[in-house]
Formats: sequence, structure tokens, C-alpha cells
Amino acid sequence: MKRVLTGTALGATLALTLAACAIAPAQTQSGEVGDDARIRVAMLQPPRSGLTPFSDDAFKLSRWRTAETLVVLDEQGDAHAKLATGWEQVDDLAWEFTIREGVTFHDGTELSAASVVNTLTRATQAAPKPRILDGVELTVSQVDDLTVRIATATPDPLLPQRLSSPQLAILAAGAYADDGTVDPVGAGSGPFELVEVNGTSTATLDRFDDYWGERAAAAGIDVSFVPDGTARGAALRTGTADVVEAVPVSQAALLDPALVHEVPMPRTNTLYLNNSNGAFADPAVRAAARAALDADQIVDTVYEGRADVAQGLLGPALPWAAELREDVESSVDPANVDGAVITLGTFTDRAELPEVAVLVEQQLEQAGFVVEQDVREYANIESDMLAGEFDAVILSRATVLDSGDPVAYMFSDFSCDGSFNIAQVCDPQIDEALRTAGEAAPGPERRAAIMAAEAEILRRDVAIPMLHERVIQGEAAGVAGVARDPRERELITAQSTVTK
Repeated sequence: MKRVLTGTALGATLALTLAACAIAPAQTQSGEVGDDARIRVAMLQPPRSGLTPFSDDAFKLSRWRTAETLVVLDEQGDAHAKLATGWEQVDDLAWEFTIREGVTFHDGTELSAASVVNTLTRATQAAPKPRILDGVELTVSQVDDLTVRIATATPDPLLPQRLSSPQLAILAAGAYADDGTVDPVGAGSGPFELVEVNGTSTATLDRFDDYWGERAAAAGIDVSFVPDGTARGAALRTGTADVVEAVPVSQAALLDPALVHEVPMPRTNTLYLNNSNGAFADPAVRAAARAALDADQIVDTVYEGRADVAQGLLGPALPWAAELREDVESSVDPANVDGAVITLGTFTDRAELPEVAVLVEQQLEQAGFVVEQDVREYANIESDMLAGEFDAVILSRATVLDSGDPVAYMFSDFSCDGSFNIAQVCDPQIDEALRTAGEAAPGPERRAAIMAAEAEILRRDVAIPMLHERVIQGEAAGVAGVARDPRERELITAQSTVTK
């Protein structure tokens, strides 16, 4: 069938660092911000991979509006034009995308079909691959100067949505080195140009006046990476930041309510259990852990009610999930646990997680487990989590971050070949359910298949979803035009301004 789609350490002193490194907005006599105003942003996590777009750092480039994708998603998850103006499914395995004319990269080179082929081919060859490509084989070729053909090994009904992932942002050819590294400085196509990155401390972006679309209202963005939640809250309170990402719940009560904006997120706080080694290789012991957890206590105590108790992997950001979900019980009866020693890992970058770990430890110990905690910064713990060094890991995980569809997240976390398989799970029935969901057409059929896959995962207690988060975004008085995006793809926009 032919289908055509068109463009429908740090501590509180870091707060002082923000003030020192930020550039104050220029003001007119009327008190409004002039054309030289800059927006100061305090972000949660520093770059993990040198801002390569093939990693989660891609979402920073997207939130700064410096790197762009072929396709963007609307609030419903439908695909719309960006660097591609339209696309056509030419057969079951191939699509053709028309590339936008008149787009200039920040280094002065022009966007073309060759640029797109270069980026997407390198993405397929990256190690590890962008997670949006987990289980997907792409072959990309140039049809003419402004047309790209993308073929898949198996039918992929969500290919346009997949290409909206920030991890597949198109950069100038000069960004890519022969050794596989990617440097996005001066290589994007958005309204702001990334001009400097100071390691894991700061980043600077300037307005790009040759942008193909709407000219940015602000002169630039000054970013500080502030992992410490208290320091981020202090930055908003003291006026040393204009926009603050992920204000901790503990800090929200200290802020002017007018500056705090709560956004329900497709993000689930989950206890991942090691299905391969240790105590939780036994399904009955996993069932015991599930029975021991009290998510209501965690939501009330740690999140002060600013979260939703999880009924499954997918939360209220996807309202159809609750409508289709059936109650799923453990596949086996819980074991009697008596002195089983487990290691519980989590990270400090999200301020609530160490507090969650304390309650989870207490709840598991009441059930008979002996719990040893290991809490570090994310950059120092990720490799051990992926290697299966822990019996259990508490993770805050976005469920529709990439394609607007949860299959990519579920495949990445719970399939045999998943690139983020912290649970160390490899179950043929789960893999089959995920394959069925991945092949289903968008709409009711796909949603039903997704919920069937969720049920397979929950039935085996592969991981225990505890709660669905709401992000708290801080915006200083005078800030306007900032995105409040559940998918965490947008933050600063071309319309973003700040007045003093």
C-alpha cells in the first residue's frame, strides 16, 4: 500500500557559579529585554558522552534548539515536517523523504540529501547504536540532491516517528570524525548555534541569524550543568538562572509557586531486578520483592504527592494505556525470603532517587532481604548497571522519549538484544510480544499489542514499576515562550524571551 505523509563537590556553591558565569540580559529604558538578551539555563545532568547526538546527550541539543531532525512529533505523537518536507512509503520496506531546500548548517554548508545519508548511515554504524535503532536495520541511499530513500529489513510502520528522535538529528558533515566521534559545535541547523562547551560545566549558544525558519527572539543561551538539586533550586530563588530543569520536590516548597510548573511525564520510576544472576534469578524471589514494595508510601513521603502510583510501565501521560490495561499478577507465588543478600544501586543525579532507595531498602528488609546500597553519580554507575553488577537498580526511565511510541523503550530495556537491558532479561515470550507490537500498524492494533507486551513483562516481575513522575520546571518571573514538554525534547524555543 502506498502512503503519503506531509508536514501536517558542587553543593550550594554551584548556585554562585551560575551567577558568575551567566551573562546578564541587556535592558531597554522601558525595563523590557532588548535584542541582546540571553537566557540562563540550569540543567540537571552534564554531558555524558561529549554531546554526541548518538547518545542521550542528543536531548540537550534538542532542548537548546541547535540540532534538528527530519521529522517532529505533535502532542499526539503524529509525525510532521521539519528538515524533511514530506515523505512517501513506496513499498513495504522503503520510504522516500524530500529534504527541505535553503537550510544552512552553522558551519556555512548546505543541507542536502548527502548530509542526511551521511548522518543516518553513521548512526547505524555507531557503537552503541542510538537506542531508537534497537532491533532496526536501516539502509540509506540518495535518490537525488533533495531525496533520500530509507529501506528497512522488515516493515517498520513507525519509521517517520522514529526519525524524530533527537539521536538522529542531522548535522553537517564536518561534525563526524573518522574514529566515530561526533562534535556538534557549530554543526547544527537550528535557531541557536552551539559555539562552546566547557566540559561538564557550561555550554554557550548564540542566535544563528541565517536560520531557515523563525529567527530566535533571544540573543543566546548560557547553560550551566547543575547536578545538585539544592543548587538548582537556589539558582531560581536567587535569580541566577532564568530557566531551571527538574527542580527537586524538596526544593519546590521553598519557591514562589508562580515560578513552579508541574508537568506530567512519560517517565516511570522502576525497580529493575537482575533476572540472570543472584537472588532475583528466581521468579519467586522477584515476586516477593514485588509484594514487599509500597509505592504509596514512596509517593507520599519522597514526592510529597507530586507523582502517580504506577499500575504498569506506562503512566498517565499515555491515557490509552490505563484504558487497555488488565490487572496482571505475578506468574508464581512469592517466596519466603530469609536473609537473602542483595545489592541495590541507584544514582544521585535525580535528587529523589537516593531517598527512594532508602524506603525501598526498608521495605525489602521488612520482607526478609538484607540490602546493601551503592549510590553514585550516573556517569560512574551506568557501566556497572549495564554489566549486571547489581541485584536491583532503581532507575527513572522515560517511556516514549524517542519516537513518541513506547515500543522502543520496551525493546531497549526488556528484550534479549536491548541496549539498555539493566534487568539482564532474555525471555522468548517477551521478545515475541515485543516483536508483535513493533510490527503492528499505528492505532488501536498497535496499542493493544503494546499492552500485551507490558503484561508479559509485569507477569514475570522482570522489573517493578513504582511511580510515574511529574517534572517540576522552574521559570523566573519575566520568562516567556519556554516549552513545558513531557517528552523532554523541547525547552528553549525561538519564541523564548526573558524580561527583568
